[in-house]
Amino acid sequence: MFVRVCVVAAVLAVVATACSSITTVRVQPETLYVGPRLRPIAVIQAQVTSAYLFWIPIPGHVDLDHVVNRMLLATAKTLGADKVVDIKVDITPDTGIWTLRKLLGYRSASASGVAVLIDPEPPAAAIKAEP
Repeated sequence: MFVRVCVVAAVLAVVATACSSITTVRVQPETLYVGPRLRPIAVIQAQVTSAYLFWIPIPGHVDLDHVVNRMLLATAKTLGADKVVDIKVDITPDTGIWTLRKLLGYRSASASGVAVLIDPEPPAAAIKAEP
């Protein structure tokens, strides 16, 4: 009976504590200014949280490479964006005194940015040749 309770508790801990999410919201181009020749289409936020139990990550993948490249930028490309601007990142440190958090705690990373389309340059004015 005790083993069954431990197994169920471990499964619930894994399911409940480890999560990742991507949130997007479409925006009207006239509501945000992101720069010349850039048209915003969406604001994207990606977040990953992982629990630690005696320095073992459950399930892991809490790093900026994963959050920015595999979540934020991949979602922007899926939405049809040319690039992402105004990127902000945050991650729980894993060195120094923060290492003790891995004993029984969590670590999280998040990244957000504005997905934009690049408007083509207006055609250059025709230069009249002088005779």
